Amino acid sequence: MSQEKSNEIILAANHLVKTYTQAAGRFGLGSNQIKALDDVSITLKEGSTLAVVGESGSGKSTLARCLLQLHPFDSGEVLFEGVDLAKLDKNALRVKRQHLQMVFQDPFASLNPRMKVGEIVGEGLLIHGLGSAAEQKDKTLQMLVKVGLQADDAQKYPHQFSGGQRQRIGIARALVLQPKVVVCDEPVSALDVSVQAQILLLLKQLQAEMNLSYIFISHDLRVVRHIADEIVVMNAGKIVESGSIEAVYSAPQQPYTQQLLSSIPGRKAA
Repeated sequence: MSQEKSNEIILAANHLVKTYTQAAGRFGLGSNQIKALDDVSITLKEGSTLAVVGESGSGKSTLARCLLQLHPFDSGEVLFEGVDLAKLDKNALRVKRQHLQMVFQDPFASLNPRMKVGEIVGEGLLIHGLGSAAEQKDKTLQMLVKVGLQADDAQKYPHQFSGGQRQRIGIARALVLQPKVVVCDEPVSALDVSVQAQILLLLKQLQAEMNLSYIFISHDLRVVRHIADEIVVMNAGKIVESGSIEAVYSAPQQPYTQQLLSSIPGRKAA
């Protein structure tokens, strides 16, 4: 059961520009400027899910990393609870980062194979110095159970789990810090369709329980239909369409969005 959404804006990006230099020409001696983000602005409301969709190379993953200050951007601003993250010093940004977490695309590559699951999930608590060792252990075990795993799974290694279970571990790692905003970067694209549905349901349940706000990055409009409240469609570093998920899905205005929707299996052309 979804909770009532807030109209409070918890995260906003204003006029983000990010340019990459790409080698070009014979022997790679020349260069091209590629605008990964071209004047991109978005807002995320507290307790809601904003989907960012587009094909590979559209700029959506670059946007995700710029929102979390993992990549520097050329101009613009990212405001979290009204605070410009780029203007914070390292210590202040570290404190804010506790509340801004990420679930990665590949549950195989994003978990350290040499670490036990309990160490992986609890690492953020250790880094941020949150609680005693006993409290950290308790929080870690509680979060494993919350995402549908067992407490004794903390003693196992990632290779002992299926892809869906590994993604649950990745979700637990992100949520153990009790963040306010979670950026989900293609979190189900590496999973089977039946497992995708389980993970999407889990994300929705956790959102309601923990009052989480999601940025949900995806190339798949079929997937975001089931989780998002609002959507922005990106193409070549620009936002080409935005609105409520129902409005964009039922009456897409732009040819690019219509093309993305028409690729959904079983969907009739508008």
